[in-house]
Amino acid sequence: MSHPADRHGDGFAEPAPRVTFADELERLPLADLLAVAEGASPGLVDRALQASPLERTLEDFAALLSPAAADRIEDLAHASHRLTVARFGQTMRMYAPLYLSNECLTTCVYCGFARELPIARKTLSPEETLDEARHLLRDGFRSILLLTGEHERTTGVEFLVERIRLLAEEVPQLSIEVQVWGEEEYRQPVDAGCEGTVIYQETYHPQTYGRVHLAGRKRHYRWRLLGPERAARAGMRRIGIGALLGLHENWRYEAIAVAAHARFLMRRYWRSQVSVSVPRMRPSPAGWQPEHPMADEELVQLICALRLLLPDAGLVLSAREAPGFRDGLFRIGITHTSAGSHTEPGGYEHPDDATGQFEVADTRSPGEVAAVLRDLGYDVVWEDWARVTPSSERMLASAR
Repeated sequence: MSHPADRHGDGFAEPAPRVTFADELERLPLADLLAVAEGASPGLVDRALQASPLERTLEDFAALLSPAAADRIEDLAHASHRLTVARFGQTMRMYAPLYLSNECLTTCVYCGFARELPIARKTLSPEETLDEARHLLRDGFRSILLLTGEHERTTGVEFLVERIRLLAEEVPQLSIEVQVWGEEEYRQPVDAGCEGTVIYQETYHPQTYGRVHLAGRKRHYRWRLLGPERAARAGMRRIGIGALLGLHENWRYEAIAVAAHARFLMRRYWRSQVSVSVPRMRPSPAGWQPEHPMADEELVQLICALRLLLPDAGLVLSAREAPGFRDGLFRIGITHTSAGSHTEPGGYEHPDDATGQFEVADTRSPGEVAAVLRDLGYDVVWEDWARVTPSSERMLASAR
């Protein structure tokens, strides 16, 4: 298995890429861009708003993050909504998280799965995995995101491949959000039927990253940073990235870094669809509270700015946010969302058997969220019609 300490190739199969996002990040003029983000003039904001969607620069993006841009939030929201509808139509793609295990060998100070915590641990059996997936299929979901803690022995590559093969006959679209692997390891879930992977960098600020990741393989910043590239090279059709907003004190720093990362991936790995998640930190069962909470209006501004810089990127909103606020965010740039989510293994069928990763704020059922979206004028998309399994075809027919 590839190892994060192996600098040669950074976990890439040969020939390794000549340029990676780690190289790009080193060259990024972050200090200059942050100065724009914190002090752009109204004229610079106006120029950024008037720019063509395909010609906006990172400097334009930084201007759209500024306090001066916050004074024009309605203009940003209208522009973001118009561009989203032009690129994606009036649609919302639905997905559901399915936690397979909360066992973990990593210590992340903010996570409810951290190895030292005396929580109820559980890893789903194959039968329990199918029960959870079928619960979600009955709710309407056809896109499922499989999640685990970081435990190589219990939930490593072989475990995931087994679960993917088990589910692929019934679930049309499977993605993973698990520990980060080398390129050769990523080929195995791809071959088993996995189409996508989500890798949050958590924080792009190296010093903050070191302070919050104290033990385990996740301590290696660069290894994680290059994970999306290794997954894309391995054949993953969908790549999701993001930062946990509230870990680092400056949300604008994270915004600039994640936007640069998304743009790099979209240009270099254009065969993969890239999406950006905007998760604000939530309290965890560990008792952790975010020290630098991001305000509602700042999240609105970030979503608008991301859409205006990245017109073709998916923007993902989970059930971390409160119902009324989520309903408003749906209308300004979000393209993918979850509903009725549980963050504990077995939580859909047996919600009291294990501890969850974080608190969910929007507890509405998938049907309730779908009804709200339809009332807002959105077509709710459950299915990736590029791949329909025989069993999902039968379930769809019976649901009509």
